[in-house]
Amino acid sequence: MGKPKVAKRPTRDEFVLEEIGNQLSEAKHENSEVVLTVWGEDEPVRGMIVEMDSRTGKVHVQRHGEVTKVPFMDVMKVDYPKD
Repeated sequence: MGKPKVAKRPTRDEFVLEEIGNQLSEAKHENSEVVLTVWGEDEPVRGMIVEMDSRTGKVHVQRHGEVTKVPFMDVMKVDYPKD
């Protein structure tokens, strides 16, 4: 019995990663609410970016006082809420 196969995170080129980083930085700077599509998560993560920790590589997203820490490399897409 082997380990169950977990789908590998898709690789993205440096331009895609840079664009995501720019979008996250801009949203943090402007205090904009974002909706992040996160690899391996069923539900998107929504909230305000309160910190981008370069040491751990995590983006801290706060909503209703609760902080979710998302690994930058797992962020697939940055959107803005439509409501």
